[in-house]
Amino acid sequence: MDNRGRRHWIAPSILSLLLLAAIIWGYNQYYVKSKYEVALENQYQRLFYDVKKHVENVQVGLSKALVASSKERNILLFSQIMSDANFAQDKLGQLPISHAEVANTEKFLTQAADYCYYLIQKHLEGEDITPEQREALTNLQNNSAAFNEELDRLHQAMADSSFMYGVASNMGFGGRRNQEDGLGSQLQASLLNLEAGVSETPELIYDGPFADQMLNRKPVGLPQNKVSMEEAQQAAIEFFGEDRVQDVEAFELGENINEARIPAYTFNLFPNNQQRELAVYMGVAQQGGKVLWMSNPRPISNAQISVEEAEQYAIEYLKEKGFENMVSNYYLQYDGGVLFNFVNTENDITIYPDLVKVKVALDTGEIVGFDASAYYLNHQDREFDTPEISVEEAASTLREGFEVDSIRLALIPKGKREVLCYEFKGMYEDSQFIVYVNVLNGKEEEILQLIHNENGTLTF
Repeated sequence: MDNRGRRHWIAPSILSLLLLAAIIWGYNQYYVKSKYEVALENQYQRLFYDVKKHVENVQVGLSKALVASSKERNILLFSQIMSDANFAQDKLGQLPISHAEVANTEKFLTQAADYCYYLIQKHLEGEDITPEQREALTNLQNNSAAFNEELDRLHQAMADSSFMYGVASNMGFGGRRNQEDGLGSQLQASLLNLEAGVSETPELIYDGPFADQMLNRKPVGLPQNKVSMEEAQQAAIEFFGEDRVQDVEAFELGENINEARIPAYTFNLFPNNQQRELAVYMGVAQQGGKVLWMSNPRPISNAQISVEEAEQYAIEYLKEKGFENMVSNYYLQYDGGVLFNFVNTENDITIYPDLVKVKVALDTGEIVGFDASAYYLNHQDREFDTPEISVEEAASTLREGFEVDSIRLALIPKGKREVLCYEFKGMYEDSQFIVYVNVLNGKEEEILQLIHNENGTLTF
């Protein structure tokens, strides 16, 4: 074969190989994308089912509490209601929906848990349920029943129409394009029905951090200026990193935006080199333009860094974002990452209301979660009480046999107030506890038990 013939043979062969490579690459991309979509869809369906299950448990528990006649039985029921309401809120927060669309629903779940905790305290002090408290429980029970009915309708509608959560996520639950879609309209209608029903509940007034008089208070840790959506969008991009963002999509604000504890603009940010289905969800306060939360749902591969290294990444991240004097208290490992709770410190006082949560991916150390809502709600210039009892006097109130490991001053939330306490961490009968004793009168304000496992530390 002469050179001319060889050249005619080589060129088509190379083109064929390139075409084959392109087909293989395209199929591989399609396969990877489909795999991510299926995984994301399964996760959202599981979350929705979990929300439904936990709200059903809340309704049943409240119904039983209205029938129960003993304090002991009520304490058990209220404890379970607290657990289910907290789980329902956590799962609801992980669904790809705008916070503004479910502000009242989230508030209902928070109050159901907190009010049950309040009633547990009253029972432990020997008090019975008053007629006013029973009426409040009835209102909560009615709300949970309405919530369940709407979830049943929404679940059935989605099942009948083969609704895809992942598709809704891409279009933006509550977003502009989604409103034009029939299934999106069904979802919107259900969310609005939920919100309308929950918002009709009478105010829940009691001495707790999630009572209406507390929830309706304005955040004290934000600048006073109002920002536009365009300014908020730029703040979100700069917070995440301008060189990392290829596109941004804003959510509709929704009619109930002002019902949120901190009204916020919400965005989907689409990072470079990341599947579009895995958009970063971010909220920016309308007041002050501060980023309140950020969640990056990207898959996390096998761990390559330790928890200690992850903590350093989180500390550096907070400093970069302007949060100084933050200390890590507890952490929890899950889904390939580790979530740290950081609190502010001032004058050697640990300030628990000024809380920031940071989640670090254990494969690369990237920050994939951030929540400073509590910090901006509570952070302010404070004048601290001068202790009127000594550490020794406070320690004398501890139960005999409690072995103290560490002592520090701590400011803790207590209903409408913030209380300065001596924080005693130690052991009692092979279990670890934290006891908070008021620095002014020696009253035992709070007791927490620490449960350690391979995934981190939980407090109860």
